[in-house]
Formats: sequence, structure tokens, C-alpha cells
Amino acid sequence: MTWLVTGGAGYIGSHVVAALQEAGMAPVVVDDLSSGLRQFVPDDVPLVEATLLDGEVVERTLREHEVEGVIHLAGFKYAGVSVQRPLHTYAQNVQGTATLLEAMLRTGVDNLVFSSSAATFGSPDVDLVTEQTPTHPESPYGESKLIGEWLIADVARAHGLKHTSLRYFNVVGSGSPRLYDTSPHNLFPLVFDALAKGETPRINGDDYPTPDGTCVRDYVHVADLARSHVVAARKLLAGEALEPVYNLGSGEGVSVRQIMDTIREVTGIDFTPTISPRRPGDPARIVASGELATRDLEWRMRHDLRAMVASAWEARQRAEEGHRS
Repeated sequence: MTWLVTGGAGYIGSHVVAALQEAGMAPVVVDDLSSGLRQFVPDDVPLVEATLLDGEVVERTLREHEVEGVIHLAGFKYAGVSVQRPLHTYAQNVQGTATLLEAMLRTGVDNLVFSSSAATFGSPDVDLVTEQTPTHPESPYGESKLIGEWLIADVARAHGLKHTSLRYFNVVGSGSPRLYDTSPHNLFPLVFDALAKGETPRINGDDYPTPDGTCVRDYVHVADLARSHVVAARKLLAGEALEPVYNLGSGEGVSVRQIMDTIREVTGIDFTPTISPRRPGDPARIVASGELATRDLEWRMRHDLRAMVASAWEARQRAEEGHRS
């Protein structure tokens, strides 16, 4: 039972690989290592270093490893940067997905779990985002993820592909001390980087209509996220019907100030965040319901905020020790 994990050398992808192994499902990874790290892939997991745009390599990998299904996480994931690099974003996220789907059709692989994003919603003006909330992406990244969902659904209608798409919100934490978030744009790495440099972390705006004035977001633990990918994969393989789209959200929000307070408590580094003006376009609150995923994908929040921060901090500290040695 081999599953291809595209982007399996990345932060989320490597956790999915670990979850597949724990479930007794053999993974194989395709990753061009543009943002993923080779050391995130276990020695006993095959790693094919290639871009998804190389359809011949993708098809050969599917055949040689007798792949039964694909968990597709590879892509250009930086929403803000995508505004400056729309062509690159569409090539990686849309053409890459199309090329993967073509290779799957040629090899008869008909199970697909797609890594989508909350960016498909844009800035929803609702207290709780559901799968029925209208999509209004506000960046080429969000648009490309929504197009990916459409591509997959169209191929399913035409060729009987079994699939589901999982929309993530703010993914944090670590399921292993050897795996950590490498993004230069995410909140946890930004705060940890500032503390490592002796700088003071920053909050962008404290005058929002929220309980403490700072933005409220939906933070979920990466290991919980990975587990639901595996459940989705197993259900597709078993022929069980899944919804076309699931939100992987907590149903409850956490404010940026709460994050800062917890980081101060966990790290033991005393700091008072500086307050900067609001960033244009930042909504006060984005929180999603995970009710459907709870029903179908064994989705639940197994880690509280402190556990999220503590696991991320431990992995970050381990990485710094490795760089020094």
C-alpha cells in the first residue's frame, strides 16, 4: 500500500509521511527541495528529487513504486509573495497539479487527497467559516488553490477519480523534534527568529473589534492535520464516499496577543511585543468549523495552545543545536 506524497520534504508534508508510516502505509516522496529539506525525509522513505512539472518523472515514480494514491501537498505556498510572482505561482500550483493528474490518469492511480487552503476564502465576513462559505481568494496563491480544487473535481467527473480537498487554516507546532516550520512568513517562526536575534516581536494592530484588540486566527497542530490526511487516504482506498472539501479548523480562535503570551511563558524569554499599525486587508477574525472533518476524518484538536507552542519551540531549539554542531 504505497502512497505518493508530493512536497513530502516540507513542513506539513514530512508530518504526513510520518503519519503514513505510523499507519503502516508506505510513502514515497516527490519534492524538488525548493523549500523542503532532505533531512525531513526518513532514510527508509524513497525520495525522488523532481518538480511536478516533469510529467515523465512523476509517471515513472507512480509506476515503479506501484502507487495506489496520492497526497498532493507540493506547491508554492507564500500568499504574499504570490502577488509579486503570479506566473510562478500558477505554474507550480495549477500546471503542477494538472501534470500530476495527467500522470495519475495514465497510470490508473485514482485516489487523491489535495492540500488546499483557507486562502480560497479570502477575508470572509462571518464568525465561523464553513465549507459553504463563499470563496473569494485575494491572492494568486489562493486563486491557484481554488483552481486546483476545480481541476480535481472536473477530472473526477470525467474519469471517476476519488478525491477530497482539505482546506488548512494556521498550521503550527511539531509532531517530532526533528521537524519544524521553515517558512519565513509564518507567525511562530517570525517570533522565534526575533527572539533568537534579541529583537522584540511585533503585533500588527491592537485596535481590532476583538476581545484583546488583536487579530483572531484559527491555529491547528500539524500532527492533528497529518493524521486526518491519512484517514482520508484510507477511506478513499476503501471506497468510502467523502465530501469534496473539508475545513480543518478548530472552531475557536486564538488572538495574536494570546500567542505572544504563550510564547513568553513557554520560552521563558520575557518580552513585551511592540505594536505596529494594522496591515492593510487583515480581517479581525478568521475561524473555521471543523464539524464535517470531525464527522468523517477523525479530526479533532488533540493539542492545546501551550502544546502547539512548546512542540514548535522544542523543534526550533533542536534545529539550532544541529546548525551549531
